[in-house]
Formats: sequence, C-alpha cells, structure tokens
Amino acid sequence: MSGFSRRSRARAQLALLLGPVSLFLAIFLAGPLIIMLIYSFLAPGLYGGVEWEFYPHNFGRILGFADPEFEIFDPVYIAIFLRSLRIALTTVLITLLVCYPAAFQISRLSDRWKSFALFLITLPFFASLIVRLFIWILILKKTGFINVALSELGLIDTPLELIYTEGAVVLGMVYIFIPFMFLPVYASVEKLDWTLVRASQDLGANGFQTFRRVILPLTLPGVIAGSIIVFIPALGNFVVPAVLGGAKSLMLGNLIEQQFLAARNWPFGAALAMLVMTIVLALLFIYIRYEARRGDDAPVIR
Repeated sequence: MSGFSRRSRARAQLALLLGPVSLFLAIFLAGPLIIMLIYSFLAPGLYGGVEWEFYPHNFGRILGFADPEFEIFDPVYIAIFLRSLRIALTTVLITLLVCYPAAFQISRLSDRWKSFALFLITLPFFASLIVRLFIWILILKKTGFINVALSELGLIDTPLELIYTEGAVVLGMVYIFIPFMFLPVYASVEKLDWTLVRASQDLGANGFQTFRRVILPLTLPGVIAGSIIVFIPALGNFVVPAVLGGAKSLMLGNLIEQQFLAARNWPFGAALAMLVMTIVLALLFIYIRYEARRGDDAPVIR
C-alpha cells in the first residue's frame, strides 16, 4: 500500500511539473501549427485573408496538380524548393567537414585550452545575428575588404561579384550554423573510447580501416544529430538569403514570408510552411527510429 501511494505521489509530482510546460507547448506550438494546417486547405481571399471553403489547390501550385481554372502550376516553386534543399545540404556538408576534425583536435587539448576553444566556438552567440551578417556585407561587397585587397595586390582589375550570390548565402549559413554542428559532434567525440582505437591498431588495421570500422560508427550519432540540427533551420532560413542572397537566391523561407506579408496569400504561404514542416517531421521521425533501433541493438551488461 505504501509503495502504491509513493508511485501515485511521484506521478502527481511529475504531472505538476510537466503540466504547465505541456500546456504552454500545446497552446503556443501545436495551436499555431493546427491553424496553419487548416489555412493551407482554405481558399485565398480576394484582398488577403482566407475564404472558408475547402481548397486543396494551394498544394497543387507546388506539387503540380493545380486547378487550371483558378491556379497555374509554376515550376519556379519546385526550383526554389530544390535550391533550398541544395543550399541546406551543402551547409550540412561543409559544416561537418569543418567541425568533425576540429572536434578531434579540441578533444585532445588540456582542460584549460579545451574550455577556451569551446568558448571561442560559442562566442558568436553573444552577438546579434543581423550585425554579424552585415559585417559579411562589408567584407563581400564590391568595395568591401576582399575586393579592395585583391585590387591593391593587382590580382583583379574589376571587382568580383561575391555578394548576392548563392555562394554568399552558403558562406553565411556555414558561418551561422558551425556551432550547431560542432557541439553534438564534439559531445560524441568526447565520449569516444580510445582503447578500442588502439586495439584496432594493435590488430593490424590501418588508419582508414580504424576510422571506418571503429571511429565513425561510435561518433555517428553526433554526426546525425548535428546534421539534422543544421539542416532543419537551414532549409527554412530567410534572414541569410534576404541579407546576402538578394532576389537571385530566393529560398523557401523568403517565399513564405513574401506570401504572408507582400502577396497576402495566407493559404499558399501556409501550404509552403506545411511542406517544410513535413520534411522536418520526417527527418525527426527517422532520427527517433534510428536512436530507438540503436538502443535496442546495444548489448545488455549484467
């Protein structure tokens, strides 16, 4: 009886602690998502807003089954989606190539220098994102630092087109999301059991074999987590393309912003947002299934 009362008391305490947080998330996270989902299946109003009638052709403008009487399928939306996907994947790849070896180097430092290196990596969080992006404008524009330096060295005659390009957007994305990739990768590298690495070398494995069979599988959870953490905000980012990309590098986030604010086509903007959310939820579901399968396959130590 006392055990039952203790369990009941523990459940009540847990409900009391999680209740306010769950209610907050239900109202301010799930609520707006439900409203967005409903709006994505409504007709756009003539002067903005929505008409309360079922209208699935908002998704048809994106996916190709638009109603020809009212909507036109425009492949530009597919092009914007593919560009956003390409930029997000490129950002993930570059940040991983930068952070993966850096995590190994920093994990080998002494505690004093390790803390200092981690502080430097997280230092950009203490400055405004807009300020940091506008600094890149000063660096990349035609009269910026790079063009002036190359011109003074006699390497170029006319300024290079560095800003308002896809490359500038990728550069800004990588600059912003490097800490998001580094921290989960570093946490995985920090837990790496180096006795297994030495055992692999003692058994005759070369460096590549040791990396492929020992190091990569043990650090793969951090790589996957960092890739998802970087890919999700990179796919829907609109600040970096707006500041560094201009009209030439329009991404999904910019298109959604335009539909809600400039075009006032809320249902189409909601459909675009739900498309992004579908990709995000699919990635999270895959990651959760991977973690669950990895936990089931882990050996049980008795």
